[in-house]
Amino acid sequence: MNSPLTPSSPTPHDPAAENMERQRRAIAALGHELRLLVDATVRTTASPAALNHLADRVRALTGQLTGHRRRPADIPEVDEFPGGVRMYSPVTGAGSPLAPPMRVTPVDGGVVGRCRLGIAHEGPPGYGHGGVSAMLLDELFGWACAAAGRPGMTISLGTRYQGPVPLETPLLASARVTGTDGRKTFVTGSITTETDPSTVLVEADGIFVAPGLDMARARFPALGSITSVLPDEEMTQP
Repeated sequence: MNSPLTPSSPTPHDPAAENMERQRRAIAALGHELRLLVDATVRTTASPAALNHLADRVRALTGQLTGHRRRPADIPEVDEFPGGVRMYSPVTGAGSPLAPPMRVTPVDGGVVGRCRLGIAHEGPPGYGHGGVSAMLLDELFGWACAAAGRPGMTISLGTRYQGPVPLETPLLASARVTGTDGRKTFVTGSITTETDPSTVLVEADGIFVAPGLDMARARFPALGSITSVLPDEEMTQP
């Protein structure tokens, strides 16, 4: 889950925070250029010769990304997990070549997200892939849970498509927690366009569960010692 806020400004005279901010800005800059490259790639009608030449150049660039490469279970040093900044999220990560990226803001009663889908997210010509819409809401539901102080993992997501989601159009997604039951958190949300927020294009309901301490430690060993997942009074509930 990501923070609903963009990375904050570093504390004055805090070298570690300043270095972190510089790293995040550099990651975001590379992510932006990679998204432009992906967009150009899925639009181009270049010749096979040109494409093969560019593939060679991209391969050479990939080889320049040297140094330690994190494993799937490793948490990037630039991230704040759980409930914080996720630089490589495929939905909100500024460093991800896959993300729109969606910008999330807390509001009364929940969170809202804003983004534009590009041709790389296309399903039917001119419209977003239904799986991408579900991914946007799944991510936003996680943020809503975190904003409510109940971070958890998706165990159910029911998605209903009322209309196609247009590409290259400002979108508005919203999510809010509707109830809780022990470790379960119930969430609902929708996607509209910013210009017509009253017309729902996609709506969904989700159920998230906060893992117990043993499961949290097993699922996310990189977190080290986890002392709490939910408020103390809920820790013993099934």
